[in-house]
Amino acid sequence: MIYLIWAGAIVSVLGLCGVLYSVTAVIRAKRAGLDDEELRAQIAKQMPINLAAFFSAMLGLMMVVVGVLLA
Repeated sequence: MIYLIWAGAIVSVLGLCGVLYSVTAVIRAKRAGLDDEELRAQIAKQMPINLAAFFSAMLGLMMVVVGVLLA
């Protein structure tokens, strides 16, 4: 089950990288001085990436927990 733990850790790290990417993209959009409509469009564009990244991180953490319980 050590492989499940490592695979889960990798999936969690990839999810964390996705979250950090979406956060930095929104921060860059806010600092760019966009008007309200364009800023909302940028945030709406990053929302699916953010949700997928959170799901990936959650799935990876579940894999780690299952791997630890089965080991």
